[in-house]
Amino acid sequence: MTTNPLLAYWVHDLSPFIIQFTENFGIRWYGLSYILGFLAAYLLLDYYYKKGRSPWNADQQATAFWAIILGVVLGGRLGYMFLYNFQEFLHNPLIVIRVWEGGMASHGGMLGSVLAGIWFTRKTKTPFLKTADIFCTLPPLGLFFGRIANFINGELWGKVTDVPWAVIFPASPFPLSPRHPSQLYAAVLEGLLLLIYTQIRFWTGKPKNRPEGQLCGEFFLAYALVRIFGETFREPDASLIFGLSRGVFYSLFLAAGGIAMIIWARRKAK
Repeated sequence: MTTNPLLAYWVHDLSPFIIQFTENFGIRWYGLSYILGFLAAYLLLDYYYKKGRSPWNADQQATAFWAIILGVVLGGRLGYMFLYNFQEFLHNPLIVIRVWEGGMASHGGMLGSVLAGIWFTRKTKTPFLKTADIFCTLPPLGLFFGRIANFINGELWGKVTDVPWAVIFPASPFPLSPRHPSQLYAAVLEGLLLLIYTQIRFWTGKPKNRPEGQLCGEFFLAYALVRIFGETFREPDASLIFGLSRGVFYSLFLAAGGIAMIIWARRKAK
C-alpha cells in the first residue's frame, strides 16, 4: 500500500472575503489589510508626536495621513498598470479603476509615498529629509498585513518545493504541486523584519551617527535586499526582464536610490 505524498501538504482553501454579498462583491481581507496598515501609520504618527520625535500636531498628522493614503493607493495602482500590466492598460485604460479585480505594486506605492512626502513637506514647511525619516517607518506594518492578505487570497504563490511547510495552491498553474508560501516569507521579511529595524534605528540612532535622510535611505536599501531575497522563493507573476523577475529588477533601482539617499544625507550633514 502506498501513500499519496500530496496528502502531506495543506491545500489552500481560504476565501478572500470576510463577508461576501455576491460572487465578486463583498468585504475582502485585502481591503482590510489596507485599512489596518493606514490605521497603524496614523497611530505611529500620533505616538511620535507625543514622544517628541515628530513636529506635526493633530491637524498636520491628519494631512499626512490622507497624503499617504492617496500616494500609496494611486501609486500602487498606477505602478501595477505601468510595471506589470502595461499592454493591457494601453488596450483598455479603464481597467485602472477596476480595483476590485486586484492589482497593486509595492514599488509604485513607495514612489507614490515619496511624492506625497514631497507635497507634505511643502505644505508644512518641514525639511524633506526629516519627513522622509519619519515616513519610512510607517510602511512595514502595512506591508505585513498586505502580504498576509496575499496569502489568504491564494495569489503571488511561491515556486514548487518539497519543504514540509509547502502549500498546494489550486489556482496556480500546476494546482497539485506543493509550493513555497512565499507570501508569508514576504510578510516576515518586508513587514516584521523591517518594522523591527526601522523602529530600533528611529528610537536609538544618535543624530551625529545618523544624519537626517539616512534612515529613509537605509529603509529603501533594506527593502530592496529582502525583496530580492524573497523573490528567489516566489514564482514570477509577469514576464522576465533581462532574465530577472520584475520584483528583482525594480528593486535594483530602489537599492540604488537608497544608496544615493544615504550618500546625500551624509554629504548634507557635513
